[in-house]
Amino acid sequence: MARIEITRVDDAYAFEARDTNNHSLRMDAAETFGGHNSGIRPMQTLLMGLGGCGGVDIVSILQKQRQTIRSFKMIIEGEREADKEPALWKKVHIRFQFGGDITLDKAQKACALSLDKYCSVAATLRAAGCTIEWDVEVID
Repeated sequence: MARIEITRVDDAYAFEARDTNNHSLRMDAAETFGGHNSGIRPMQTLLMGLGGCGGVDIVSILQKQRQTIRSFKMIIEGEREADKEPALWKKVHIRFQFGGDITLDKAQKACALSLDKYCSVAATLRAAGCTIEWDVEVID
């Protein structure tokens, strides 16, 4: 079972999340909501989790395919539902950018396997009604 501790760290909406390995993440609300903008928005952490989950899968798959990754970057953009509470992620777009000795076909296959089969965060977002779109660019 996963265990995360969340501790309030200021007089408004800043919180620190800490896992059992003592890794931490600071979250806060926007100033327009009464926060101090001193951390990541909680909903943005879901997109970060999507990137981390997919990234682990993709690197593993490409290494098994003997592809040489010199650089790997993801640009994730998300759109939330308008005028709803809670406002869920409705659409996410990921641009995968690779550098190295990697074929476009293998990079695309690795991304598809991750997002369609292995990534639990992607599956969680889809179960909530989110559409995930993506494209791949190999830069050498």
